Amino acid sequence: MLQKDWFIDWFNSPYYHVLYKDRNETEAKAFISNLINHLSPNKNNYLLDVACGKGRHSVYMASLGYYVDGFDLSENSIKHAQQNESSLLKFYINDIRKPLKLNHYHFAFNLFTSFGYFDDYQDNQKAINAIADSLTDNGVLVLDFMNCNKVINNLTNKEHKTVDGIEFNITRSYNNGHIIKDINFNDKGESYHFQENVKAISLSEFKNYFNTANLNIESIFGDYELNRFDIDNSDRLIIIARKN
Repeated sequence: MLQKDWFIDWFNSPYYHVLYKDRNETEAKAFISNLINHLSPNKNNYLLDVACGKGRHSVYMASLGYYVDGFDLSENSIKHAQQNESSLLKFYINDIRKPLKLNHYHFAFNLFTSFGYFDDYQDNQKAINAIADSLTDNGVLVLDFMNCNKVINNLTNKEHKTVDGIEFNITRSYNNGHIIKDINFNDKGESYHFQENVKAISLSEFKNYFNTANLNIESIFGDYELNRFDIDNSDRLIIIARKN
């Protein structure tokens, strides 16, 4: 029997959204604004939000007047996101390893470490290939990932976080090239365990992925203010690449 990918159950769980309910919306909007100012898309361009979750980035991009499609594998997240659909904004259930539409989008965004969930190197490559296939010629991919070097060197092994009366006990580890977060909690007399398992992808590995997908890296930034990337000190690894 094949083991189900960890993210299918966890991202569809209501507890995922409880744990991360306090994500910084102001920071997310500021990041999108900085990207839009840097990229200068036209109002008739089509934008794609890859692995969009509940669509917070998509909603904001559409509010700026752009045509935006968002997709995610989580049915529950997409049902929530579809409440915000409009003439500019649509949401779909889709696997990141498959292009939503071929040669359609002028800009694609994969944000907030929504990548690296697969054990197989080839699945990560398929995901990059699929995003590239969804872009028009000269289309641009923006990929926002954690700076693994800093994360590994500053790993907080244990954390206790109480949200909506639920105490989440979180342990983190680095094992076999993956950053692993085990999440344990009790609710209504039931015990739960979920795990996040993200491949620690380096800049050099991303360069290989992008090169294989015929994407040329144009810029690399290290935070949401789009400052220069520093492998030891930057919080993020933000790569902007253009399709050949």
